[in-house]
Amino acid sequence: MNIDSIENGIVIDHIQSKKGMEIYKALELDKLDCSVAIITNARSNKMGRKDIIKINRSIDLNLDILGYIDPNITINIIKDDKIIEKYHVELPKEIVNIIKCKNPRCITSTEQELDNIFVLTDKDKKIYRCKYCDTVNDDN
Repeated sequence: MNIDSIENGIVIDHIQSKKGMEIYKALELDKLDCSVAIITNARSNKMGRKDIIKINRSIDLNLDILGYIDPNITINIIKDDKIIEKYHVELPKEIVNIIKCKNPRCITSTEQELDNIFVLTDKDKKIYRCKYCDTVNDDN
């Protein structure tokens, strides 16, 4: 298999295997008018298997989405075929409108225009609680 290198753009690397499509959908990469390559189950000495996303253009990434889905991701910014910047994402302390509160009595259920805000309460277990009703997000 041959995936071309990108001259200018972004490579999202070290994605936990099977999380690439989730990130693709969450970042709405299908709406871009440039090439986007998703490589799944690539061999990795460090991780065993990993996913990689290559975007053939510079875009603004929502780092909170990336950090929430997989806090071990590496982002490489490519310019003129060279990595000019490399950084890692982390679990965000607070996430806004990434997940929805499942508590039917939460104010976000009745007040639709209210932001769904979750606060990180346990970094090791990746537990987020609704800012309004304290409900635990159990999607992890």
